[in-house]
Amino acid sequence: MLWTTGVLAYGVAVLHRTSFGVVGLDAVHRFDASAGILASFTVLQLLVYASLQVPVGLMLDRVGPRRMVAGGALLMAAGQGLMAVSTDIGTAVAARVMVGAGDAMTFISVLGIVVTWFPARYVPVVTQLTGQLGQLGQILSAIPLVALLHGPGWGTAFGSAAALGVLIAVLAFAVLRNGPGRADVPTLRETGTNLVAAWRHPGTRLGLWTHFVTQFPSHTFALMWGYPYLVSGQGMRPAAASTLLTVFVLVNVVAGPFIGRMVARYPLRRSWLVLGIVGLNMAAWAAVLAWPPPAPAWLLVVLVLCVALGGPGSMIGFDYARTFNPPGRVGTATGIVNVGGFFASLVTILLIGIVLDAMSPDGDFTPEAFRVAWTVQIVIWAIGITGVLRNRALARRQAGLAKPARRRTRRSRR
Repeated sequence: MLWTTGVLAYGVAVLHRTSFGVVGLDAVHRFDASAGILASFTVLQLLVYASLQVPVGLMLDRVGPRRMVAGGALLMAAGQGLMAVSTDIGTAVAARVMVGAGDAMTFISVLGIVVTWFPARYVPVVTQLTGQLGQLGQILSAIPLVALLHGPGWGTAFGSAAALGVLIAVLAFAVLRNGPGRADVPTLRETGTNLVAAWRHPGTRLGLWTHFVTQFPSHTFALMWGYPYLVSGQGMRPAAASTLLTVFVLVNVVAGPFIGRMVARYPLRRSWLVLGIVGLNMAAWAAVLAWPPPAPAWLLVVLVLCVALGGPGSMIGFDYARTFNPPGRVGTATGIVNVGGFFASLVTILLIGIVLDAMSPDGDFTPEAFRVAWTVQIVIWAIGITGVLRNRALARRQAGLAKPARRRTRRSRR
């Protein structure tokens, strides 16, 4: 019951996180905003989320997951309630900041419940299941939220999301427990030492770059530009686009345990799994962007299948944090890793918005504008792959896994 409640809280947090992505086209007209300004909403939300990861970890040690999950749910509910009545950009931005802050408090806290209440041998699998089952919250934003938006309207859609957030806060406070064996709260000096030590280890940085390069395509697609692209860039009907986003979520849920088993069975091949997922993403996007729009439905399905793998693939970064750091600083390392994908996502979302503004200054996004805008991913992929390869070599060297140089024999020196 404890874990179920935690997963439910995380799923609703994902609903709040992705809600703005599926209303992007409506938001353009409601706030009379350009694509760049619209993208800045989600960018700011992700920036708040990423910047709060380490502070949230410290708060979790002090007050426990029960209050953190409940408090995060209330904060997101307040943000959605504010969005329901907002009619100007300033109010909407404040609402998304509140959602980002509450979202930041949720996932790490739910992982704290997993670590506290499950035997150590089950933690990796349950962590993967927690992350992927929580993604079912995207279905709530892709189908019921869109239905409310196109039916009763904007206020009802976001007001309903706010009410659901309040319900989750009450449920979390009533059901969740912090658990026995709370660790001593680290001093400020100890916290700083752990932070520096975790960052200096190349295994932690490998986890960060893994999270960076795998998560940004899926988050950019799910949080902001996927739904508008399918509708305006590929000419799909809103119902069909919502269905594809539902498929996106289901692929996350199904692929997560499989990837988790692969990581557990071949721990020394984790980076190749990461690079394979990135390769599938790049190949799928190359095929879709090379095809004059609208692309055939089967190709868009393939794109969604490949992009969706980035979600469970990014969880491999947390496994690096766990295996390359001692127990006393795994939480800090996890916070560092979790910054990578969200930072890459916010940069990509912003860049796509800038390109769309430049090519569609009237706000009517054309298929050609979307086609050019999605190519900004090439730069982010290049940076991320470079980071993975460099820190993989450093981590292997530090762990003594690098291949030793072959000694020159006396005959070879002659």
